Amino acid sequence: MQIHDLFPAPGARKKAKRIGRGHGSGYGGRSGRGNNGQLSRAGGGKGPGFEGGQNPLHMRLPKLPGFKNRFRVEYAIVNVSRLEERFDAGSTVDIDALHAAGIIKSKAAPVKVLGDGELSKALTVKVDKVSSAAKAKIEAAGGTVDTP
Repeated sequence: MQIHDLFPAPGARKKAKRIGRGHGSGYGGRSGRGNNGQLSRAGGGKGPGFEGGQNPLHMRLPKLPGFKNRFRVEYAIVNVSRLEERFDAGSTVDIDALHAAGIIKSKAAPVKVLGDGELSKALTVKVDKVSSAAKAKIEAAGGTVDTP
């Protein structure tokens, strides 16, 4: 087989529809657009959201109130009750230790410790944020809090 023997499969190539080139072509006269009206004009027709003059769906639906802060920081939340059940006395609680203990899923999110529950062990807590109630409970148990 040589390059001059190659040809496309039957039906793979169709001739272009030449519109407006005389009535003998089959697409002369009105050029396949019917007689008159909006759809026969260049650029005719309505947009994709048009519903026949009825108020369109995108205008009928309620808009969201307020605004969403683009710079909001989402913290991974950890309560002191989880620290009580997962860590031994005297251990250091940081992002790596929390991730290894399975308390947080990702090391990427900053961590905040909240004060729900009781704590009876002295822990060294090194996280991004600690609530005032959690700080009071950790220090009351003999631990220390280190936040950047």
